[in-house]
Formats: sequence, C-alpha cells, structure tokens
Amino acid sequence: MKTTNTGSARYDGFGKDGKGSLSTGSGALDNQPYGFNTRFEDAPGTNPEELVAAAHASCFTMALSFALARAGHEQGTLETQARVTLEKDGEGFTVTRSDLTLTGKVEGIGREDFEKLAAEAKANCPISKLLKAEISLETTFEG
Repeated sequence: MKTTNTGSARYDGFGKDGKGSLSTGSGALDNQPYGFNTRFEDAPGTNPEELVAAAHASCFTMALSFALARAGHEQGTLETQARVTLEKDGEGFTVTRSDLTLTGKVEGIGREDFEKLAAEAKANCPISKLLKAEISLETTFEG
C-alpha cells in the first residue's frame, strides 16, 4: 500500500515582515496563516512545529490503536499530546525533540503490556521514523 498526500505554502514578503499561508490537499487547512509572528510571537495562526506536533500525535496514536487491535483489544480510548521543541542552532533552528504524552484507557490489558505496545508504536509510527529529533514517551494508564 502506498499513499501520497500534498500540502502547499505561500509566503508574501520576506523575513519577519513576510506573511504566509498554507493549505492541505484534503482542504482540512485552507490558506491557514503562518509567519514569524505565529511561530515566535503567539499571533493567531499556525506554524510548522505545531503541524509536526499534530502529525506526530495523530500518527503515534493511530499506530498504537492498530497495535492494540492486533493484540485483540476492542474497546478503549487513547489521547496523545505532542510537544515539539524548536531551538536556535547556529544561524538557524533545529527541531530537537518531540515529547509524547499518552493517556490510555484500554479494557483487558495490563500496564506492562500497554506500555510495551506504546513504546513499539513510538518507535515505528511513520512520523517517528521521519523525525531525527529525540522522541520521549510518557504514559498514563487508566486500566
């Protein structure tokens, strides 16, 4: 199986004074504003690191969901927060880490098995594989 997804970005002007917008091929995001002010000054809009955080949280959560289903579990809830860190690196910036915080409530599984499946999902979800940053995982199990 292979899928290809698209996204696009436009930036009018340059540097701090520039203003951008981004869209996804699905239309889920359509001309969403982004720029220096949304990245570093908390202005309304999004930024690349926020999008990576959402992608990582959703990819990891889906990977864990499928792992739980393969293990025979049918009921439960998973919630993941991802916190992506962008740090100054010489003249530029680097995404240095993605911290995943998972809360899971799954019927019929113990904490040890849950955490094992979560660690495997963290290591193997496609977005984890894409990132070269450190990735941590903290779990809360509500058995």
